[in-house]
Amino acid sequence: MLLLSRSPLTLAPAEQKQALIYLIRELAYREGDFTLASGQKSSYYINCKPVTLHPQGAYLVGQLLLAELPASTQAVAGLTLGADPIVSAVSIASVYNTEGLTNLPALIVRKQAKGHGTQAYIEGPALAENTCIWILEDVVTTGASALQAAERIAGAGYEVGGILALVDREQGGAECYASAKLPFRRLLTIEDIRTAIVRF
Repeated sequence: MLLLSRSPLTLAPAEQKQALIYLIRELAYREGDFTLASGQKSSYYINCKPVTLHPQGAYLVGQLLLAELPASTQAVAGLTLGADPIVSAVSIASVYNTEGLTNLPALIVRKQAKGHGTQAYIEGPALAENTCIWILEDVVTTGASALQAAERIAGAGYEVGGILALVDREQGGAECYASAKLPFRRLLTIEDIRTAIVRF
């Protein structure tokens, strides 16, 4: 199932961003009456999983989010389930990166501790104490989900570099992270998606 008329491998960074917006508009964005995970009511809904689990979408997400991470980043992590394909895409993209960040491990943070074995909250390779980890998120509304992941990562002895979102709904997430003294970056805002006129 390929939606882009051109291979994302041939696109310049600016074109990659437009192609990702196109995929989000086609696969992830819906208008109607919705109740969000935060409990808020909304006239639109963004479910990024059809994009982040799409082959072309996963490639674009990996490339574009990797480019947004600061040079101090040593690993990426995110709260299951929405962040799972995102941290994987960025980690894989980093293997092929010839300039800047490379070979970034990926961690997945559980919402509840594993009920057996080690009863761990965090899945992935064991990393050195104080490893600088950025938390990745698909859609930020209030900021609570990524903040939970950040707290688990900090509790495990790592340094939380900040939060990087694929889409910011601009409904309090930035303020939440500012209160927690966490740097916040976003690839796209809701207005980027709602107002875009793109064709691929």
